[in-house]
Amino acid sequence: MCPYSYYSVMRTSKDPKYLRLQMVLAAEEHGIKRAARDFRASRNTVRKWLDRWRRLGYPGLADQSRRPHRSPKATPAHQRQRLVRLKRKYKRLGAEAIKAIEGISISSKTIRKIWREEGVPSGKRRKKHQTKQNLREVKKQWALFQQIDEDTKDLKDIPEYWIQMKQKNLPTIQYTARDVTTGMLFMAFAQERSLDYATCFAHYLNNSLSALGVDLSNTTRQSDNGSEYVGSWQAKEDSSYTKAVQSVPGQQHQTIPPGAHRFQSDVETVHNLVETEFYEIENFRDRADFLDKAYSYQLFFNLQRPNSYKENKTPWQLAREKNPNLSPDVPKIPPVFLDELYDQQLESALKGGHDVSTAP
Repeated sequence: MCPYSYYSVMRTSKDPKYLRLQMVLAAEEHGIKRAARDFRASRNTVRKWLDRWRRLGYPGLADQSRRPHRSPKATPAHQRQRLVRLKRKYKRLGAEAIKAIEGISISSKTIRKIWREEGVPSGKRRKKHQTKQNLREVKKQWALFQQIDEDTKDLKDIPEYWIQMKQKNLPTIQYTARDVTTGMLFMAFAQERSLDYATCFAHYLNNSLSALGVDLSNTTRQSDNGSEYVGSWQAKEDSSYTKAVQSVPGQQHQTIPPGAHRFQSDVETVHNLVETEFYEIENFRDRADFLDKAYSYQLFFNLQRPNSYKENKTPWQLAREKNPNLSPDVPKIPPVFLDELYDQQLESALKGGHDVSTAP
């Protein structure tokens, strides 16, 4: 005789079919009444499993679903199909967002359940490397100089460079511009981060590229929201940098959303490269030697250094593919000391001359 009731054993058993098999075999041999007494179950329970055993065999001893055959509150087919269409329309938006946008009365939990049942992809966030790859493919299709990203790099936090910088009065800030689609690099340097120097660099790059036949009428110059590009946050009008950029007809200045540093990934990437490939390994005699070596690195980067993320091609190769008639002097625009160039322009303006931002 079983020392525990049939029902208590069922609640903890990992294989209920085995106990039920013993019960129905006992009922066939000794009768329903004795089997019910031995297994401490009701006679109706024994009859139920004995009937299923005789009709279905061993599989019939498994628990059967208690789900109702008909659900009066089930979501109608036309609403299910609408939810599927909405998910495909809104792609990676979740159930809560779609529910709010479309004013759907169905619960978010039910919406997600319907999507699972209909086999609709969940639209999970793309992995970081997938997002980067997709962005590379988009930027690859852009026109030459369709977008130039600009930013500044603080050089005072590079240990290998800091002592030389202090001893030889070397620049503390690098001003960087980079064509997004080819990766072509342009640099300038100064002793501080300021709106005047950023404006000077904008004029210098405008004049240098235009003099070499580059059309900037469809160019967007993108920067962050630093004061060297937008001026005071309380400013009521465009900064001098913005005006310098937009002095070229058709060229526009846009800033990234606050905190969205990934929008500047192209120029941030080159800042990491120039730190490891230039500042950490070079030694400089004086400021003139610094500028010469910076120019050499820029030529190496634009003309010889293959980019593994851009088909192992150099920026110059990619630029020639987009514009075979591009002047070979474009990637050779030399870096300058902006503080010295600014002083020259200021002195020229005070003497009544013309403000000319050309290569020294």
